[in-house]
Amino acid sequence: MTTVTSEPADRMSGWITLLLAFSCGLIVANIYYAQPLIGPISSDLGLPPQLAGLLVTMSQIGYGAGLLLVVPLGDLIENRKLVIITVIVGATALACAALATQPVTFLLSALLIGFGSVAVQILIPYAGHMAPEAIRGRTIGNVSTGLMLGIMLARPVASFVAAHASWHVIYAASAVAMVILAVVLRVALPPREPAARLSYGRLLGSMVELYRNTPVLRRRALYQAALFGCFSVFWTTSPLLLAGPDFQMSQSGIALFALAGVAGAIMAPVSGRIADRGWTRPATIASMVLCAAGFALTLLVPLGTPWSLTTLVIAAIAIDCGAQLSLILGYRVLFVLGAGQRSRLNGLYMTTFFVAGAAGSGIGAFAYARGGWTLAAAFGTVLPLAALAYAFTDDT
Repeated sequence: MTTVTSEPADRMSGWITLLLAFSCGLIVANIYYAQPLIGPISSDLGLPPQLAGLLVTMSQIGYGAGLLLVVPLGDLIENRKLVIITVIVGATALACAALATQPVTFLLSALLIGFGSVAVQILIPYAGHMAPEAIRGRTIGNVSTGLMLGIMLARPVASFVAAHASWHVIYAASAVAMVILAVVLRVALPPREPAARLSYGRLLGSMVELYRNTPVLRRRALYQAALFGCFSVFWTTSPLLLAGPDFQMSQSGIALFALAGVAGAIMAPVSGRIADRGWTRPATIASMVLCAAGFALTLLVPLGTPWSLTTLVIAAIAIDCGAQLSLILGYRVLFVLGAGQRSRLNGLYMTTFFVAGAAGSGIGAFAYARGGWTLAAAFGTVLPLAALAYAFTDDT
């Protein structure tokens, strides 16, 4: 007989933490495969260059919608069941993307890929529920390491596959992987039944009051919105720059560049330990400085030179580390506010900054098309600086 869990256990088994981390990475990768492939995908589908950013933006919009409409259900519906349903939705959308031959088909599939990928944001609060208070930040950081690795590795994997086969292949393979993962999670994860007994309408309605009455939620969400917007601008426009006349890189070369971002994954477990020690404010300031300095550095060296490529690698690491540090600090701050509202808090937090990420991808690609790297990088630098200015208004 399977035990239904509603309260955290005394400890969380290491292999379950590893499974959650692996699952988060595999699922979240689905919304990032398009970033390094916006050139070949838009070319194959006949999408104009000015609209190429939509290939990334649509999945982020879908992700944002799922955060708002699906993730809060983690406070209402048995968590394992909810995760499996969402993963299957993503698998179906990935299969449709693999078969797409028209822009509209791919864009609608991307929307649903993002929607199905919110399973990761059900799994992270699930990890928070299962972990004891003393190591909650560390556990969330460890699980988020998988999330970050998925984000970072998605780009080089997609580039390598596209270089040696086709962009269709990565979507088909991921569809199969999602079906297998759904089966594994069904067998391996213990159920968790939430205590809330609200209707869906009341659950969504309660989020308005939660957002209005939780100042720390609004603040952390806006911090992360600026940093994730910066992150999205960088990883949407840097493949366009590297493939352009200044660097003339192939998809394999862009894939090797994207591997630099994997270094940002080391920040997740470090961030969790920093959060558990109470160093949230100075670490938050540091995350904003990292992102702003990373982008600004790329404007100091002429494009196309070896030093320019070096600054881009440094920027990739700095921006990834800064965004990840802020993300984990926000999780830790919000997840101590109460188990009964954890999924709703997470949904509101993530929705806010993923909307910013979607806007960052779209505006960044448009800025690059209009003003090249200089305009895109200037936009990316301003976002964390705005967050820094806002952070200095916090007198708590």
